[in-house]
Amino acid sequence: MPRLYPIEKTRNIGIIAHIDAGKTTTTERILYYTGMSHKIGEVHEGTTVTDWMPQERERGITITAAAVTCFWTQSYKKQAETVEERIKGEYKINIIDTPGHVDFTAEVERSLRVLDGAIVVFDGVQGVEAQSETVWHQADKYKVPRLCFINKLDRMGASFEDSLKSIHNRLTKNAVPVTIPIGIQENFKGVIDLIRMKAVYFEGEKGEILKIEDIPNDLKDYANEYRNYMLEKLAESDEEFMDKYFANNFNEEDIRKAIRRACINYTFIPVYAGSALKNKGIQLILDGVVDFLPSPVDLPPVKGWDPKTNAEIYRQPNDNEPFCALAFKIAVDPFVGTLTYIRVYSGIIKRGDTVLNTRTNETFRAGRIVRMHANHREEIEELFAGDIGAIVGVKDLKTGDTICDPKNPIVLESIQFAEPVIWMKIEPKTKQDQEKMGIYLKALSDEDPTFKIKVDQETGETLIGGMGELHLEIMVDRLRREFKVETNVGTPQVAYRETITKSVEAEGKYIRQSGGRGQYGHVVIRVEPLERDKGFEFVNAIKGGVIPDNFIPAVEKGIREAMEKGVIAGYPVRDIRVILFDGSFHEVDSSDLAFKIAAEIAFKEAVKKANPIFLEPIMKLEVIVPSEFLGDVTGDLASRRAKIEEVEDMGEMKKILAKVPLSEMFGYVTVLRSLTQGRGFSYMEFSHYQEVPQYLFESIINNRQKVKK
Repeated sequence: MPRLYPIEKTRNIGIIAHIDAGKTTTTERILYYTGMSHKIGEVHEGTTVTDWMPQERERGITITAAAVTCFWTQSYKKQAETVEERIKGEYKINIIDTPGHVDFTAEVERSLRVLDGAIVVFDGVQGVEAQSETVWHQADKYKVPRLCFINKLDRMGASFEDSLKSIHNRLTKNAVPVTIPIGIQENFKGVIDLIRMKAVYFEGEKGEILKIEDIPNDLKDYANEYRNYMLEKLAESDEEFMDKYFANNFNEEDIRKAIRRACINYTFIPVYAGSALKNKGIQLILDGVVDFLPSPVDLPPVKGWDPKTNAEIYRQPNDNEPFCALAFKIAVDPFVGTLTYIRVYSGIIKRGDTVLNTRTNETFRAGRIVRMHANHREEIEELFAGDIGAIVGVKDLKTGDTICDPKNPIVLESIQFAEPVIWMKIEPKTKQDQEKMGIYLKALSDEDPTFKIKVDQETGETLIGGMGELHLEIMVDRLRREFKVETNVGTPQVAYRETITKSVEAEGKYIRQSGGRGQYGHVVIRVEPLERDKGFEFVNAIKGGVIPDNFIPAVEKGIREAMEKGVIAGYPVRDIRVILFDGSFHEVDSSDLAFKIAAEIAFKEAVKKANPIFLEPIMKLEVIVPSEFLGDVTGDLASRRAKIEEVEDMGEMKKILAKVPLSEMFGYVTVLRSLTQGRGFSYMEFSHYQEVPQYLFESIINNRQKVKK
């Protein structure tokens, strides 16, 4: 079956923002105006399409990225009269509504990896918030062109100018309004379209009727000022438009084409004004998605590597190229099994095709292919280049795996995820729960790469790790609701790390003689500190064959295992270089096992001598409080070892930006409510690892020993 929608008319976009900026409400309006839903879902009523999980509806937050497909023709174009005309003029938009809560940042990371564009939503009262910066930098990392939407301009305290200024100060100077509000707060009535220089009002119960008029006389100077700013920034951003601008020889279509080129090149970021909840401004954003954000063919071909030769390979976004796709999300569905979301970069995958997983080097049959509408599935026959869909029931596919044509193998760049910053003990309530708990914990870990499971070797306890208390709370709740597994959990524990501060050498020998063949392994290593977040580096500096090459992997394996077990208090060792430079072997008695054990002995000895320290997770904290409580709140933060970086004015409120150790922040939300009579609120996200003060060194070791007893 041929394509209905050419690839040039396909848009793969994400909606990203800080929590509560209005992403899901914006998505619901998009689905309504594009005809994909006939009733607008509301977050506060628990009736949204994309927030379908019970936990999402109860908390009013997005937890898992939901994929939906919709279709749009620009609002300023003549509406089609026949189905054929409609399809010819329509654009297909694949949307992923991502979480705003920092604990679910993996959902944003993996979504941005496969998207071609994004809408970044900002709260018109708060402006740029902590997670706004995080998602913005994630979009920068993957070079995702984007539009900005300053939302909630109907709310008390909203300011389009202040929000725009916060984007310029904290994110980019390239953000330029293409629509501006008519009125603000309770007087917000509509927007001025600076490209057409028309006033646009949104009438009807759901804002579905666009009433387009001349700009009112009292707003003409205001509109002209922003229009001139837009044209000047566009001339700076696009050379082709610059010539037309200085010759004063351009029209509306020239402006749209120039914005598109500059937006795709990251030199111009269109900014829209509106209120999703009050149904104002969304249709113009949809116009911007199809006019300014790229189709798959507007972006460079995807780069990969030949799994056999490691040579670079490029795949064009074309149906005639060999098939390749990236698995970017695994979802566990209790009814159909595993759903693997894929983004197709080249070629076509048809139902029944045999494809290769280049990580496992094994082929599998794509028995069922579906297009996702949040948690509803539509069976389809094929996916084309540029499409996003899902394969049903394939085992052993992980997030970041490449699947491709077996005759033309390719490995695409995978997705890297943050390590957990918090761990918690979990145990089943009954023997029946025990059998199921391990299976479903693994399923949830496959689904969410930042959710980890490990067994404490000393106590035999099962530990779950994640990005925050809410993250682990949701996972335990999902075990209970979706998989009917009842559990007990312990108190959350900070994920400290161990590292070293000086370079030392150490020797490890493992010699056993007990009749017959013995064991002999002997290594000499040097350990050196690495920069923060560099992880681990193993250097083989053996010369003259004093240790044969076939034993080197066993040495590295022994060191890696010792790193994970920890040396001082059982926390993983990070940011360390290990150089293997000497040792000896026995012709008969040497074995992989002997060298692995010798390496562990040497590593532990070296770390103990190298001035070991602990590293702790430091969080980026944003606290918003009424001015009269500022002193109490900053005093409390100081007692928690917080480093206050900035205090911003927000009218009657103050915004405190700080860095604070995670270990000091358990239960902080309750304390903050108490200090501010329930009027203060905070957001926290992981920032970096930092050395723990020396005076806390012994107490961390003692606390760790108590936990293990």
